[in-house]
Amino acid sequence: MAQTRTEKIVIDGLKARQTKERNFKFFGIFAVALAIAFLAILLISICSKGLPGFFQYYATFEVELTRERIDPRGDMSDQSLFEGEAKKIINEAVLEFTGAKKRNERKAARSLLSNGSDLRLVNFVQKNTDKLNSIQKIKFALDDDADSFFRGYIKKETPEKQRRLNDIEINYLEKMNEAGIITYEISDYLFFGSASRNAEMAGIKGAFIGSMLTLAVCFLIAFPLGVATAVYLEEFAPKNKFTELIEININNLAAVPSVVFGILGLAIFINLFGMPRSIPLIGGLVLALMTLPTIIISSRAAIKAVPPSIRDGALAIGASKMQATMHHVVPLAIPGMLTGTIIGMAQALGETAPLLMIGMVAFIVDIPGSITDPGTVLPVQIFMWADFAERMFVHKTSAAIMILLLFLMIMNGGAVWLRRKLERRW
Repeated sequence: MAQTRTEKIVIDGLKARQTKERNFKFFGIFAVALAIAFLAILLISICSKGLPGFFQYYATFEVELTRERIDPRGDMSDQSLFEGEAKKIINEAVLEFTGAKKRNERKAARSLLSNGSDLRLVNFVQKNTDKLNSIQKIKFALDDDADSFFRGYIKKETPEKQRRLNDIEINYLEKMNEAGIITYEISDYLFFGSASRNAEMAGIKGAFIGSMLTLAVCFLIAFPLGVATAVYLEEFAPKNKFTELIEININNLAAVPSVVFGILGLAIFINLFGMPRSIPLIGGLVLALMTLPTIIISSRAAIKAVPPSIRDGALAIGASKMQATMHHVVPLAIPGMLTGTIIGMAQALGETAPLLMIGMVAFIVDIPGSITDPGTVLPVQIFMWADFAERMFVHKTSAAIMILLLFLMIMNGGAVWLRRKLERRW
């Protein structure tokens, strides 16, 4: 039977809609696949450069731990160990192994180990006082250039004038490798070292502790203020132009660039109140200001998600407005509040710009012991390492990024788990 004109129009229109729907679905799948591909490329790039940063080369030497030379005062104090001959003892072990005699040979042999080898020896002695007056095998990190040679970045075939290691140094490294004293191991400096100009000694411990102290200050300030503000605006504040203005400003602050909060912290906390730069307390205050809008908005959304019947039921049995809010509404909204807070804290963990403005980019070797001690944070440490030219800093920068991403994933995963754990069904 021949189709009528109306049926033909309907069928053609249906086919056109189905075609558009298929095209839209295809473009959606393509967009998701493209985003996953870019994410995979990013992660592969970071991991390929970062995984070598978790390892480094060490050389093991037999060192004679003569107490009179290492601890001249005999009291194992820091001053006595500083006055000792730890560096000289290590150099003697290296020279004895290499057999260096001439001045240029001795200089080449001494340059193969890290400048911080004496500190490593002192730490070993402090932890193993019973090993004094004996010969012990101790591992020392190789210098950045020597490490780069074993990684293949410095090649012996390259003309001597065009590489950072001369022929004598390379010959000594090959001799060490043939003797089996060179090992490739997990870098203890990366996890337990602090800021250093020497790439082989640089680590994230100081920056990590600084990040934790800064986030602790941020959480203790932002969470109670954010939740209290959300509860007041959603449950108690009258609906007038003043509260509407507050709500507009909160939403606007959530979109303000983070560097603006850094400028605000610099102007108020440092210039106006005269507080010291580069301490976790100031960093936490600045990050608290930055995360407050996020916590307020997410907390208000969590409160709105509580069914009105919960409030009505509490009020119907004689509860006051405060009792209905604090005993019924807020407990049900807590999972959403905590989720928003953790996401805001994860955002704060990765911030760099506001902390640069308050001086947390300073080169600080000591590990902060409190919120008032000078310190830095992990994103700023990554920023500083990325500016250094040494090859090992490239790997350690990517390794630190991997560690930062891991903590961000843990925090976001914790937010999802906490929400499911505390969420109630009604």
